[in-house]
Amino acid sequence: MNVGEVAALAGVTVRTLHHYDRIGLLQPSGRTAAGYRQYAPADLERLHRVLLYRELGFPLEEVATLLSGDADPAEHLRRQHRLLRDRLERTTAMVAAVEKEMEARSMGISLTPEERFEVFGDWLPEEYAAEAEEKWGETEAWAQSQQRTRAMTKDDWLRVKAEGDDVEARFAGALRSGVAADSEQAMDLAEEHRQQISRNFYDCGYEMHAGLGRMYLEDERFTAYYERIAPGLAQFVSAAIQANAARHGA
Repeated sequence: MNVGEVAALAGVTVRTLHHYDRIGLLQPSGRTAAGYRQYAPADLERLHRVLLYRELGFPLEEVATLLSGDADPAEHLRRQHRLLRDRLERTTAMVAAVEKEMEARSMGISLTPEERFEVFGDWLPEEYAAEAEEKWGETEAWAQSQQRTRAMTKDDWLRVKAEGDDVEARFAGALRSGVAADSEQAMDLAEEHRQQISRNFYDCGYEMHAGLGRMYLEDERFTAYYERIAPGLAQFVSAAIQANAARHGA
């Protein structure tokens, strides 16, 4: 093949092939009587390896070094496969990080990844973003939550988390002390829980709060969250919320 045909096949310019020839990276196997370059199949195989190493980010000098050894084509393929797999893993991790950031921003959480880890630890709320929007995206509560969380700073989130941790700890303490879920103490804690939601995220009425309480038992992820704090806590919190809702006529 002549230089123009090779350039068209490989998606490079004739000028690039001329440069590769001048620096000894890819010298054609033959020349015509008039001195025009002629490329054999082995030249095309070498060009393929050159272009793949270039795509992987290697400078021409390093490509020349890589191709100057005694490695056979199979060894080059194995090396390039390994390098491509490494790049794929890094790219996949980068894509996942960007997607999480997009989901977090769609939820209105304008924190850096480091700040989110400081606030939420291993639990990342953006993992539930799509599911939450599918369930409640058309509701006023969702719109309120989006509006409020967009304005929250890291300090705001830390305050909200501290409030939640406090009421959860007191729920667990009441459970361990043998307090009944429908007692005044437990119902008052449930009322604090409802007011925290209303104050920080959306207006949470008693019927809506009762629905949340049922979800703590129906959704195994929420159940597991409370059970990690104290065995039996999911049932206790749910029952206290139901009792508090009934106390207020819901």
